[in-house]
Amino acid sequence: MKKLILIRHGRTIANEKLLYCGSSDPGLSSAGKEELRLLRETRVYPDASGFDFYTSGMLRANETLNNLYGNVLFTSVPGFCEMDFGQFEMKSYEKLKDDDVFLQWLANKNAKAPGGESADEMKERVIGALSDVLQVGSDALIVSHGGTIAVIMQYLFPGEGRDRYGWQPEPGCGYLIRLDSAGNSFKKIPF
Repeated sequence: MKKLILIRHGRTIANEKLLYCGSSDPGLSSAGKEELRLLRETRVYPDASGFDFYTSGMLRANETLNNLYGNVLFTSVPGFCEMDFGQFEMKSYEKLKDDDVFLQWLANKNAKAPGGESADEMKERVIGALSDVLQVGSDALIVSHGGTIAVIMQYLFPGEGRDRYGWQPEPGCGYLIRLDSAGNSFKKIPF
């Protein structure tokens, strides 16, 4: 049996302002850091002794790992980055809702964001990165992004029938997954 821990980065200014934020690299907001501190103090995150640590390499993911697990060695895996929203980066739905290009992109679940990537391109990138990490053989803790975690969970648990938003955890939260030949299982974290 192999264990996999997936944690979404803490809250950023982009999250607070409801902005599309994928390839942009904001750090955690003050409120996000405080929220992680409270989660760490009042809830239980899985013990990651013996785990290999990974992040997307984005500042918000690296800061979250440090806030939750201290100054541990980790590997940056760009394949775990959030979707690149191209020209929609760091803009809100409210700002874009009258833009025809944006509305066409929203209407087609696999359209490529202008200057960015499509959902299928993101999925291929994320699953490729996951496959590489799983081949290492040791238990893994990955701090990444809501969309990234949703792709992984849909891939590992297709029978659950959840869409991206059904799998997307709140900032600082995620899943503890047990991968077993008899069947995979998961529970939400922190406990």
